[in-house]
Amino acid sequence: MRILVTGGAGYIGSHAVRALTQAGHEPVVLDNLVYGHREIVEKVLKVPLACGQLGDRPMLEALLRGYHPCVQGTSMEAKPIEAVIHFAAYAYVGESVSDPAKYYRNNLGDTLTLLEAMLAMAKEQDKLPIPIVFSSTCATYGPPQQIPMTEDHKQNPINPYGQSKLMVERLLIDFAIAYKLPSVIFRYFNAAGADPSAEIGEDHDPETHLIPRVLDAMSGREPYLQIFGDDYPTPDGTCIRDYIHVEDLATAHLAALEKLQSSKVLEVNLGTGVGNSVLEVINACRKASGHPIPTVMCPRRAGDPAELVAECSLAKQVLGWEPRYRQIDQIVQTAWNWHLSHPRGYADPS
Repeated sequence: MRILVTGGAGYIGSHAVRALTQAGHEPVVLDNLVYGHREIVEKVLKVPLACGQLGDRPMLEALLRGYHPCVQGTSMEAKPIEAVIHFAAYAYVGESVSDPAKYYRNNLGDTLTLLEAMLAMAKEQDKLPIPIVFSSTCATYGPPQQIPMTEDHKQNPINPYGQSKLMVERLLIDFAIAYKLPSVIFRYFNAAGADPSAEIGEDHDPETHLIPRVLDAMSGREPYLQIFGDDYPTPDGTCIRDYIHVEDLATAHLAALEKLQSSKVLEVNLGTGVGNSVLEVINACRKASGHPIPTVMCPRRAGDPAELVAECSLAKQVLGWEPRYRQIDQIVQTAWNWHLSHPRGYADPS
């Protein structure tokens, strides 16, 4: 299957592209490279890359129809895309509060342009629209009303990032009703880990995710790790989160492509159903590396709930998918292996 992967040069997107190629699909990546990494697509994944903004309608039409320069001379030339996996988004909560226009324009406005381009191609071919798999987030739920969180949990996001993702979800639901656009909405919990080959992994700038921050503090890349709050109503006083391995996220997208054939919307959590505290993650990193990790206890951050854990039985029920990595030690070990190979991220591969 020929698949357009938006944001495919990023952390989760690059792992999905690798899973797609290993499964025999033909992905083409669209990424503006603000946070993505060109060298990973071109040198490791070795798939066509279109560098540009998602809201560029002429470029989208060329990609969807197989006439973009990046696919010329490949088996994808002059052949239309058959599915879209949509990762492209800005995802820094704090920035979304200080600059909401950036988030609504990119995450919502550019996605609308993508959907309109997909509908235009369907009309031109006199066919139903091709399916789309959308990367949403548990941030659309807002403060948890029960743990674990099910797909029918009230959605009440507390920041523009979560709001922008929820608005795209509503777009997809309305487009399914009006235009018969088939879609899967995946609400991620905390993506973590790295490809077992250690060729691709997690490298953000700035880095906000816990596990790479722990490893940076341990290796001296950062002077210490800040722990935000030790007075939560949890067993050790630190926040609990549901960490899902990035490779498991990738295989869920493969399962979605196999199942999504009708003009409906599936809304599915992606997590493990297991929660780990900040201190448990730190201890797992110490165990994987054998190194001490300097920490500094800080006050709570505003808006951080004590616990976020997914109820993810629906994914097994409707997609036949279950996570392979269920233990935090397994997840951290893959992150540490990648960290050893790339001590300064993609800027310094060994």
